[in-house]
Amino acid sequence: MDYGKSGMAKTGRKAPRHAEHNAKGSEKNPFGRPQPKAELLKRMKAAAEKKS
Repeated sequence: MDYGKSGMAKTGRKAPRHAEHNAKGSEKNPFGRPQPKAELLKRMKAAAEKKS
């Protein structure tokens, strides 16, 4: 008897469980557009002021 042919079908093992909200190539993080340094610094300063 071929035991490998019995039972349920195996699912894909390498697929991610969910899509990341900021994955490369998505609307929030498109390919080929690096974030400007000034924008990053502005967000970091705003976060630091919000903390203090």
